Amino acid sequence: MAENSKTVVMVLAVLVVLLALVVLYAFVVGPAIQGYTVQKQSEGVEYTVVSIMQRAAQCQTVPLTYGNLTLTLVAVECLQQPQVEQPLQ
Repeated sequence: MAENSKTVVMVLAVLVVLLALVVLYAFVVGPAIQGYTVQKQSEGVEYTVVSIMQRAAQCQTVPLTYGNLTLTLVAVECLQQPQVEQPLQ
């Protein structure tokens, strides 16, 4: 009988430890990982937008592709610059 009691106590102890690990992951580790992921995604979006803006500010065309659709982005200021006429040769 004492052997059965020790086995039951051991199984219950293992279950309590497993439950504690699940709760720890669900309320501490999981949200930390999720927060890190969201932060890095935001940094990636910001980097992409800044890169596009810098390239457009240098009067370079920026092709933006989504699926089969491609749009070419050009800064309006670059279109409004006066054209320098080339001398005829």
